[in-house]
Amino acid sequence: MPATHRTDRLSAAYRNLRNEDDAAAGYRAFCDHYGLDPTRNNPGVSHENGSVEAAHGHLKTGLREALGLRGSRDFADLAAYQAFLAEFVRAKNARRRAGLQLELQAMRPLPRFRTTDFSLATVTVTRSGTISIRGVLYTVPSRLVGSRLKVHIYDDRLSCWLGTTAVLELPRRHRPRRGDKRLRVVDYRHLAGALIRKPQAFRRSVFRDELFPRPVFRRTWEVLDQRLEPRAACRVYVGLLYLAATHACEAALADHLEDVLARGQLPSVETARLAVAPPQTIVPCVVVSPPDPAVYDCLCARMPAGEAG
Repeated sequence: MPATHRTDRLSAAYRNLRNEDDAAAGYRAFCDHYGLDPTRNNPGVSHENGSVEAAHGHLKTGLREALGLRGSRDFADLAAYQAFLAEFVRAKNARRRAGLQLELQAMRPLPRFRTTDFSLATVTVTRSGTISIRGVLYTVPSRLVGSRLKVHIYDDRLSCWLGTTAVLELPRRHRPRRGDKRLRVVDYRHLAGALIRKPQAFRRSVFRDELFPRPVFRRTWEVLDQRLEPRAACRVYVGLLYLAATHACEAALADHLEDVLARGQLPSVETARLAVAPPQTIVPCVVVSPPDPAVYDCLCARMPAGEAG
């Protein structure tokens, strides 16, 4: 840990926030936990931020050039992009390793525990099984409807607590830019339990487009909707969705549906269950006979006189 922590004029930014007190208190708690002396740049002296801002600009320029040399900005997933960033930063920091070793000699060891690295929010689960965090709508399991959750907001995830029990963890999405469509994070597993009780709600659900986990599920719904009467089509598709949610067989079910559609057949919940769901476990019937009370009479008869009571 360094002895001081240098920032710009943070108080000017805090005055423009609705949670001014929380932000200021959080920064003070951060500095107290790590034993830092908070210092700020002098007002009106803009060049004092130059070393930090210039390094930030060079980092972004270097990333643009590295992506250009790579030939594409497309990555398989977030982990692949983070690995790319980590390798880029490691290569840049390699030139500063000697200087860093000199700095480390003057620093103190870190405390035993980290400080709080999340924000808190308290939300109530709506009747539709959703919560709203920082302008983004998330679905939660229907069993939590009406519950009041305390949410730990991390940069990449949300940890939801009911009292002192962690009940759910969700991947976090960030609010879109102003004017963009409101962002929703919908997990069909959260809604399948409620839909199976009212399958006709699927057709008019505002989340219907998010209830197709894979393209083959959308094609399945289109075939069912064309070849069955409306109520039956909803029952079959919701049954397939519930099967995928309760048996954790989304991939296997998708392969099964691909095969069924390729043969021109109509998907069926019963056929799909036999094809992808594990067989039902048969629990043996165990009968425990109650003890014969006469046994205790024999024990009492063998005890020495005066001890039976």
